[in-house]
Amino acid sequence: MPQEPTGVREIETTTLPNGVRVISETMPHVRSVSVGLWVSTGSRRESPEQNGLSHFIEHMVFKGTTNRSAEDIARSVDSIGGNLDAFTSKELVCFNTKVLDQHLPLAFDVLADLVRNPLFREDDMVKEKGVILEELKMDEDNPDYLVHEIFSANFWKDHPLGKPILGTRETVKRFDRQMIENYYYSAYAPSNLVITAAGNLKHKTLVDLCAEHFSDLKPQQALPPERAPVTHARIALRNKKALEQVHLCLGVPSYPVPHQDRFACYVLNTLLGGGMSSRLFQNIRERQGLAYAVFSELSPYRDTGCLSIYAGTSIESARKVIESILNEFQQLKQERISEEELRRAKDHLKGSLMLSLESTSSRMSNLARQEMYFQRFFSLDELVESIERVTAEDVQRLAQTFFDQKHIALTVLGNLNGFRLTREDLAC
Repeated sequence: MPQEPTGVREIETTTLPNGVRVISETMPHVRSVSVGLWVSTGSRRESPEQNGLSHFIEHMVFKGTTNRSAEDIARSVDSIGGNLDAFTSKELVCFNTKVLDQHLPLAFDVLADLVRNPLFREDDMVKEKGVILEELKMDEDNPDYLVHEIFSANFWKDHPLGKPILGTRETVKRFDRQMIENYYYSAYAPSNLVITAAGNLKHKTLVDLCAEHFSDLKPQQALPPERAPVTHARIALRNKKALEQVHLCLGVPSYPVPHQDRFACYVLNTLLGGGMSSRLFQNIRERQGLAYAVFSELSPYRDTGCLSIYAGTSIESARKVIESILNEFQQLKQERISEEELRRAKDHLKGSLMLSLESTSSRMSNLARQEMYFQRFFSLDELVESIERVTAEDVQRLAQTFFDQKHIALTVLGNLNGFRLTREDLAC
């Protein structure tokens, strides 16, 4: 099991003989340890019939294992003042805990027990289906969530990236134990598992814990390559009379996580709608008073990406908000941004990055994402230098590439009262 120190950050990596990757970063000045067990298979691996299965399994492992009841699981980390959590995304599932350094062995035992020994009992499945059906209702009652789901379904049409992580009422109701176990044993395979930790710990301690709990997992055949998505520039107008506001999501294709222009994408997103000083916030909210919430966000994946803008406004102002967004697109294409605006965006990015890496949880997540997407680790200096290298010309070039009328997708949700838009209205 070769170990490999990696320069400025005290990062060490070990791969167990069966393929489980173990990565730690020592932070001796803190008293906490954050540990994450990452499955590099999220909802985009699911077939249409399996939609929501990754998320359902994430819920089910907390219902009891061969060693602990659901109550024991909840109490075990609670009783030592720690946190135990999990989440499912499009490309990964994470189970994580944060505890005092002295409690690492106990917390890791609970985490490993969840992932290795779930019971998947029929009566628990019935109850958890009810829980997730309520979660689906809750999300459908949340219009800014719903508009993003409708947008994704259209933007990534006929691809798992466009399917909801939670699944649908129909798919969730059809889940059975055989489906769950088949998916669990294929996804939770050693080559698909990454275990990361950051905080006051020794790498050897983590490796020993991982070997104790995971070395008996049998290697499996690698999963087939994922199907690359195709984006669709669709205009979707969804009427929902109960809503007071109109919620809109406008997006364009962008680059995947590992793309060489990713830092220029971050800068473009930041100055467009990434904070209170961004163009969209200052123009649409502060100058025109058209919206309370307006922002842009990047959603990069392994092989594709999306840059989207969200705003909530009145039906009377919806067209004006869309025109204002398109005007910002046009300006970014036609005029190079000033050095002052570029500096503000870079400093915002660098500040957010450095502040986030002060916590053990953020560093633990950072280790996992860098391993999964890059198979290497970047020092803080490297990241800062990459941000600094972005030029005004880079930002303008990306704007000219991304902001193409033919590629703009738009979803509008609300009491539309005859509101209409066509492709000609999206000129930029």
